[in-house]
Amino acid sequence: MLPFETVVTFFTAAMMLGMAPGPDNIFVLTQSALHGRNQGFVIVMGLCTGLMLHTMAVALGVAVIFQTSAAAFTVLKLIGVGYLLYLAWQAFRATAPAIQSQGSEVFNSRGYYCRGIFMNVTNPKVSLFFLAFLPQFADPSRGPVIYQLLLLGGLFIMATILVFGSIALLAGTMSHWFKRSDRVQTIMTRLTGTVFVALAIKLAMSQR
Repeated sequence: MLPFETVVTFFTAAMMLGMAPGPDNIFVLTQSALHGRNQGFVIVMGLCTGLMLHTMAVALGVAVIFQTSAAAFTVLKLIGVGYLLYLAWQAFRATAPAIQSQGSEVFNSRGYYCRGIFMNVTNPKVSLFFLAFLPQFADPSRGPVIYQLLLLGGLFIMATILVFGSIALLAGTMSHWFKRSDRVQTIMTRLTGTVFVALAIKLAMSQR
């Protein structure tokens, strides 16, 4: 069992990391602003599911593959870059009437959920971050490390839900204002597409 002080320190660090600008929270921000807070919350759940997979990968030692294999890292990175460019293409070709039509329908929760998972899982930097970050707070003298890593991963996910959920709530509330103007919606979609392109370039240039 981890000491209470370690848990508090780790959770505080996780909250601070969640608030730092990055691909995932920017993704939640832009999608919530465009499509509403409900869609934003579903994306957050998808991202956190991805974090669960990263936690399992670290606990079971799978993430070491991406640290030691340049080919595996590159393949996953290229998949992530391709997906970000696909999202950018969708954003650039979107029109205000299409966005309004999409928002007036019952949104496809499975689609947004899967989008969140894919966005998170195809970023190999997350696996490497977990591989470097989580073990720092584990103590072999306090029991099996695998259970400690799973606990730490769960705490990180809780912090992510709090931070990203707040982002989805605030940005989603503003989406009602965005939907009042076709011009504002068009600007937002173009800005979103530009953000996705920038994130794709950043990921493409990333190194292990």
